[in-house]
Formats: sequence, C-alpha cells, structure tokens
Amino acid sequence: MRRNNASLVFSTLFPDRQLSRADIARATGLSRVVVSEAAATLISKGFIREVGPQPSSGKGPGKRGTLLGTNPERLRLLSIDLSQPHLIQGAILNLFGQTITRAEITLGASDQFTVSDVDDLIAQLLRSGQHPVGIGIAAPGVVKNESNVLSYTYSQWHNTDLREPIEQKFGIPTTVNNDAASALMAERCFGQGGPNLLFIQLARGVGSALLINDMRVAGSNYAVGEIGHIPARQDGPQCSCGRHGCLDAIIGTPVLRARMQGHPSDCERIIAQAGRDLAAALSMPVAMLDIDDICVYGPSDIVNDTFISAAQQQLTRDTTSVLHPRTIIRRCQIGGDIVIRGELIPILQMSLSRL
Repeated sequence: MRRNNASLVFSTLFPDRQLSRADIARATGLSRVVVSEAAATLISKGFIREVGPQPSSGKGPGKRGTLLGTNPERLRLLSIDLSQPHLIQGAILNLFGQTITRAEITLGASDQFTVSDVDDLIAQLLRSGQHPVGIGIAAPGVVKNESNVLSYTYSQWHNTDLREPIEQKFGIPTTVNNDAASALMAERCFGQGGPNLLFIQLARGVGSALLINDMRVAGSNYAVGEIGHIPARQDGPQCSCGRHGCLDAIIGTPVLRARMQGHPSDCERIIAQAGRDLAAALSMPVAMLDIDDICVYGPSDIVNDTFISAAQQQLTRDTTSVLHPRTIIRRCQIGGDIVIRGELIPILQMSLSRL
C-alpha cells in the first residue's frame, strides 16, 4: 500500500506538474497524512523535490503550501533502444527524459547483434561516471514479463532472457519491453497522447501499442500490437512470413521506399494508398475499442501530410457512426529519441515498485 501511494503521488506530478500536498490529496483522493508520508519517501529517494511556495491566492494571509515537483537533478536512468536499423543506441537520462550522455554501436552488414553487444553499450554508458538506478531495454518483437524476448523479427533471438544476465553483470535492476510500447509511453508522458490511445509505429515493419484508461494492454501472449503480419490485402505482395498482403509487406518503410524509387513520379499516390491501407486495417479495432485518438510515428518522407490526410479520410468513412464520433489520426511530433525517452517510464515504474 505504501508503494502504491508513493507511485500515485509521483504519477500525479510526473513529468512537469507542480502541486502542493493539499492539491495532490484532492487530485488523488488520498488523505493529507498519506500524501505527506508518500512525499517524504519520494523526496528522500530523489524522485521529487520541494520547488518553492505556492503562489498567493489573494484570499487572505493564511500560510501558503509548498509546491512539489519531479526532481531532474538526482536520479539517472539508462535506456537502450534495439529497434533501429544498422545500430544499437542508448542514453543516460534524467527524470525529465533529457539526455545526460549517449552512445551507440554501429552494426555490420548483417545488421545483427548479440547480448554481448548490448553489454558493451551499457558499459560504455556507465564509463561516463553516472550511476543509474535502473536499466531499460526496448526491443522489437514479443517481450514476456519484462525479461524474455520471445520473438525478435529482425534477429535470430528466440526466448532470450535479457534481464537476468544484465542484472548479474552490472548489479543494476533491469527491465525489457517492446519498442512500440516504449514509444507509446513517450507520446503519453511527453507528447499529446491521452489515456486512451492507439499508437502505430512505421519502421522496418509495422508495430503498434494500445493504452486503455491509462493501462497498457499486453494480451494473453504478450503480443498486443504485433500487427505487421496481419493480412490487409488478399492480392498484396508476399510477406516474409509466407502470407500475402501483410501490413509489413504493404506499408513497411523499406517496401514503400523501394516502390517510390521505382516510380518516382508516383510518390504521392503511393504514400496516399499506404495511408488508406493502414486506416482500413485499423477500422475494426477502432470501432471495437471505441478509440478516438491514433498517433502514427514514422519517417517524415512517409508519414507526412499526404499519408495522414488519406488515412483520415478512409478512417472517417469506415468508422464514424451515431455511436462512434470521428476518430483523429495524427502524426507523432516527438523526435528520433522517442523509444529511448519512452523506455524511461518502465524504468521508473520498476524503481517505484522497489521503494
């Protein structure tokens, strides 16, 4: 209960709200005594700090409360992104998601890497002299129990335990998560995302993550969001999985770029069709889950105004009804470090659970 209260108080402030203890009590429904006890724990551990007196209300000479806010100065968190082509990258961040130091390892022509490469990247970051309270690793594919990479599309990894060997080697609590789920949390905490959000990530393949009432949905087999190998067009090209018309084979960024290079005068039509294909594939889950916010993250040459406009028109045509008003589909505005910044959230959740 004490840990849950501390986590609730922290999440009320994170990332950049400043509230008094009385404000937090009103926002959370906790008593002022419980809020004060939780705040004291969070301050002592470096998660939050007192930032100054509450502004005067002008209603009399009563004592003003002290504002609390996230403390960016004390704690450090180490975040690794394994989702990028040709490299693995990482950074040490503060609690605002700001980079203190970063490093990367360039991969060879095979674009493959091992657990030892991940170890080397972590060691390189630790040589900066920072002392992170936790390590977070974001990987494409299905991740079970924040530890095992069950399936990794662009690697030979299958049922690979990342957490235990890294914790044993470095003595730092570690968590492992899906990269699209990490990006989703960046959009929720540092972007424009609300508590109900479908996040789509266009990269080498097509991934997604789902937030319902501020709870990330993982699924019975930890595979919620693995939509890349769902057939969207029966007459589509053959996918690497053997089926035809999967989203990866239709709108994955390597596929679209190859198509545009082959037909340079047709780029706008190709991008517009990709937007329509994505929207058509999403119409069923949007209607079923009553989602009104879809955020799409991807390279700007693909996820551009043409793509979003075509997707919005298709989605509006397919899903708008008396029961379900218009769903907005929009481009994510967070930059290239979205996965690294988003992996900050599960590290924080892990650290708070250990208070």
